[in-house]
Amino acid sequence: MLQTLVLLVDEDNLKDKNVKASVDEVARYVKECGYNSFVATDLEEFESSFPKEDMISTLVVCDSGQSCEKLLSDGYYVVGMKHELNPEVEFKGAKYVFSEIDNVDMDSFVKVYQRYSGEPWEILKTERLLIRETTVDDVDEFYKLYKDPSMTRFMEGLFDDPEDEKRYQRDYIKKVYGLMGFGVWTLVRREDGAVIGRAGYSVRNGFDEVELGYLVGKDYQRHGYALEACAAILDYGRDVLQFDAVQTLVKAENTVSIHMCEKLGFKKESEVEVEENIYGKEYKDGEKVALNQATFGKYIKMVRTF
Repeated sequence: MLQTLVLLVDEDNLKDKNVKASVDEVARYVKECGYNSFVATDLEEFESSFPKEDMISTLVVCDSGQSCEKLLSDGYYVVGMKHELNPEVEFKGAKYVFSEIDNVDMDSFVKVYQRYSGEPWEILKTERLLIRETTVDDVDEFYKLYKDPSMTRFMEGLFDDPEDEKRYQRDYIKKVYGLMGFGVWTLVRREDGAVIGRAGYSVRNGFDEVELGYLVGKDYQRHGYALEACAAILDYGRDVLQFDAVQTLVKAENTVSIHMCEKLGFKKESEVEVEENIYGKEYKDGEKVALNQATFGKYIKMVRTF
């Protein structure tokens, strides 16, 4: 968990009144948000005096490309900082670079830290649910949810081997969450922390709109959780992700899901053929099944515009 934000700024740059004002404002703001914060100007002095055991709970904001590389190689979590005095500086290896640092909110600092540390992003909360990024530890809970045969009547199941599913999830965290900033998330019941399902967005080849999908375990159905989660996720898609439209693909015989999607404002558009069983029963580092082995199903495409 993030505890400390360090602003490592070149001493000469900090003499500039605009840079200093921005840095001081960020340090003040971070402390107001309940985190530790301090400003440093010398890399060697900082590393020699900073407790090594605190590295894993610290994010360093740095305006020097060389210092950034050195800190990353030493195991720190680092984000680059652009300002009017260093517009051409490259921050090799940094996952994120911020400009106008005094306009960055605390949630963004926390999310950058979480991406480095592997902690899941908390996407949103509803009255009864926490919707967060999926972790590898969630996979064991998913197998419990999917064990009832009815869960895969209208959708694909998990890989036969849980280790394949875990390898897939590790890749998904890195390649989907890390690059796109959204995906399919885990639904957690707030009252007891139970993992009750999955919901979120995906991008399907051959379609223009992002796709909403969801699953709620049989033991948790008929309580309105799916409707609650999907309504909040649609608002998030419109307000935060700035989507203009969202699609969902539902098998024609899945009348319950079609009815719920209509409640959410989706309208039937067409019948489409969709590739299924994309990876087969095994996950081989993202290798898809051969085209002659692929299966296709007929679905109703429904669209919600914002």
